[in-house]
Amino acid sequence: MLGAGGAARAVVDALSAQGVTEIRAANRSPERVAALAAAAGDTVRPVPWEDREAALEDCGLLVNTTTLGQVGKPALDLDLGRLPPEAVVYDLVYAPLETDLLKAARARGHVGVDGLGMLIHQARPGFAAWFGAEAEATAALRSFAADGL
Repeated sequence: MLGAGGAARAVVDALSAQGVTEIRAANRSPERVAALAAAAGDTVRPVPWEDREAALEDCGLLVNTTTLGQVGKPALDLDLGRLPPEAVVYDLVYAPLETDLLKAARARGHVGVDGLGMLIHQARPGFAAWFGAEAEATAALRSFAADGL
């Protein structure tokens, strides 16, 4: 996992709830990734940012929780060469939907997942609070949201 902010904490919680026992986390700020690891217990293993590519070996999932690659932000510099072919790449960035990370992953044959689904699911509780009705995360809603990006 790349990043150590709030989105990274949510990813750690979700993966831990699914039984994942090791999450390698790299962040540009060593203090932030150390704090994430301390809060998560033995599940998160901090990785120095400069070692992020080596940490891809034997991974089943790569999640980018940083803003790198987002419109108006610096590019994410990451060589996927050590990532196993069966690994899934999930980029939480949703603007652009097709980030350079996802393009590179798909070019190597990886399944790539963009961040629009997470954005939609984050909005559902707010929608329910404001309008008193549950919003369904449908293909039509995804298409509508993607057109607005």
